[in-house]
Amino acid sequence: MAGNQTPKARVGVLALQGDFREHAALLRSIGADVVLVRRPEELDSVSGLVIPGGESTVMDKLGHIFGLAEPIRARIRAGMPVFGTCAGLIMLADEILDAAAGQQTLGALDITVRRNAFGSQQASFEVALEVPSFDGAPVVAVFIRAPIVERVGPDVEVLAALADGRIVAVAQGPIMGTSFHPEMNGEPRFHRRFLDTVAAAHASE
Repeated sequence: MAGNQTPKARVGVLALQGDFREHAALLRSIGADVVLVRRPEELDSVSGLVIPGGESTVMDKLGHIFGLAEPIRARIRAGMPVFGTCAGLIMLADEILDAAAGQQTLGALDITVRRNAFGSQQASFEVALEVPSFDGAPVVAVFIRAPIVERVGPDVEVLAALADGRIVAVAQGPIMGTSFHPEMNGEPRFHRRFLDTVAAAHASE
């Protein structure tokens, strides 16, 4: 690169299961260089990772089968930014209250989550959600068999909560998670925040 410009960071979307295509499409629409991550060598090529919604238990099992679980943990420990939605939030949590037998997490957020806190898929809903750190209109948040954050550690920033106080979006350092699916309706502000975090981490490498 000419001058002091830093090459644009490449971001990955974990593509083992779930709605990874929607995340990739939204990221590309806001200018990101996106890789679908299914193997450790693809993880090695990115500076940040999105973990999509889907089935957290299935993604956990596939992460081990494809040899990605430990490499992702190692990259998180090394400071890689990660953004998880719905099942991705569950995978990032330190503790799951109603985990399936043998289910493991990446332990990246000092939070406790409850899976399927709003009931079955038939109980899915949308709500206008105030996110104080975002300019503009409220976020239209899509909840599908969503988890809820029931405990946050002292270093965790609460980004958004429902009107009844239940926490649905958090961040801790370069790690961010939402209970809902901004990728489902093209809401770009969480992804832009993620890209800003990735760019800052990439520039410091």
